Amino acid sequence: MAILQQSTGSARGEVYRIDGDACLLGRHPDCQIYEVFLDANAVSRRHARVVRQDRQFFVEDLNSRNGTLLNGERIARRELLHDADRISICDVEFLFFHGERPKTPDEMSLGTSSFAGALLIDDDDHTTSSIMSRVKVSSSSGFSGPHLVTNAESKLQALIEMLGNLGPSLKLDDVLDNLLTGLFKIFVQADRGFIGLKLPNDGPVVPRAVKHRRVGQDDTVRVSRTIVNQVIESKRAILSADASSDSRFDMAQSIADFQIRSMMCAPLLDSDDNALGVIQIDTLDQRSRFQHEDLEVLASIAPQAAFALQFAQLHESALRQQALERDMQLAHKVQRGLLPSSRPEVAGYHFFDFYEPAYQVGGDYYDYILLGDGRLGVVVADVSGKGVSAALMMASLAGELKFCLASEPTPSKAIDRVNALADRAGWEDRFVTLALLVLDPRTHEVTLVNAGHMAPLLRHADGRVEAVGEETNGFPLGVVSDAKYESFHLKLAPGDSLTMFTDGFSEAMSAGGQFYGLPRLEKQIASPVDDIAQLGQHILDDVQRFVRSHPQSDDMCLTCFGRDAELTNDE
Repeated sequence: MAILQQSTGSARGEVYRIDGDACLLGRHPDCQIYEVFLDANAVSRRHARVVRQDRQFFVEDLNSRNGTLLNGERIARRELLHDADRISICDVEFLFFHGERPKTPDEMSLGTSSFAGALLIDDDDHTTSSIMSRVKVSSSSGFSGPHLVTNAESKLQALIEMLGNLGPSLKLDDVLDNLLTGLFKIFVQADRGFIGLKLPNDGPVVPRAVKHRRVGQDDTVRVSRTIVNQVIESKRAILSADASSDSRFDMAQSIADFQIRSMMCAPLLDSDDNALGVIQIDTLDQRSRFQHEDLEVLASIAPQAAFALQFAQLHESALRQQALERDMQLAHKVQRGLLPSSRPEVAGYHFFDFYEPAYQVGGDYYDYILLGDGRLGVVVADVSGKGVSAALMMASLAGELKFCLASEPTPSKAIDRVNALADRAGWEDRFVTLALLVLDPRTHEVTLVNAGHMAPLLRHADGRVEAVGEETNGFPLGVVSDAKYESFHLKLAPGDSLTMFTDGFSEAMSAGGQFYGLPRLEKQIASPVDDIAQLGQHILDDVQRFVRSHPQSDDMCLTCFGRDAELTNDE
């Protein structure tokens, strides 16, 4: 048997066992049930596989679009796997183990850092006898009680110094290091210190910091998960006067093998008495065992240490959030820069547009594309999905559409080519709906090519509204690789206008859960207005009245343009 363990992404730490002769990795639906399913757009349906031959395992790429890396190198043929080899598929990485235990998530990310020398070991949970000493720990524990009465003045001074060092620390690593350094000053018999923190969403405890008193001592601290779990569940600090013989943890491999003679472990509880992790210190000297009063001191330190850790975690989380906000603000500016900076100036025509993403960046798109023969392309598109990935697809689409319109003889041929490019880009489960109107202002003719988008609405000068081109509507881009698109032609009379929009308008939702809907939109377009700007603003105002303060759930994009009405003699 062999193991693949994911070492990056939201599923970091997930273990996949290779019990058969082959294991497929990719986006094929079968992978979701039987093998390793990777839900990422850049991953091919059958991307790579791990195969067993005799007693060895190999990895091979299955002619995937983006390739497979082994230890950072792209592979061209079947390659032999060794323990801890890294297999990378796009932005997802796995560690390979040949029949060995999988690493914890933190081990995978720690590498050679100073606290990588700790392992949490699963062992048997024997609960047949009592431990030597225990002390209740809670977030309200303080230093005003009897805990410090029996301790020497030097120990109290060291404690005050440690708490002073914890106070100004904002970086989590600094807090952890200061805490272990301070514990060594308080407990002079301690040889090693360990701090384990729980992963988010009630995850397991993983090693986060280790310290040895003696310089150059770098043996791996192997910590019993039995003890850790007991401390967290009971919310009590424990003392084992001789952990290697204490029947409470009898036969626990991580204790017996390493002959820990005296150990104290205390829970780190947040302000709501929820466990953040544990502190553990131990000594190998049988003549300097920890006493009950030592355990009381550690139990008194733990809540203050937990407070400092929680504050540092919140601080680092706030910094990450601020960095993300800055990145999103920059992405918002970049995306706005891809949209038209001004409306076209075409004799006898006026234009209106509106764009608002549901988040800071979005997948809706509109543009005005001036063609070389005086014609003007007006496009509205909607990328499936929202957020950064949809915005990136939109940016790619914008460039490809301009190139294809400039190089192909007709609008329909241009959309054929854009669709072919989408297929080669490997959008797979993503797609784009798009409506393109090409206006010839000299003849007032409009050519429509629609790729799965909602039909543009034509408003006649007398107020009648109709959807146009529904009979020639084609597939969305990226759905059918060899799709051919048809053109629909119409001519604008004086006072006629065309409105294109994304489903953020038709599906705008009120606080009561009702959709704005196409009938209401058509009714607003039919309302008497003086010009195109008034038409566009009339639509926006009505949608805003409908949704009121209900949060927007989709990107919103709207364009209107129309031919000026002819002036009468009275005008």
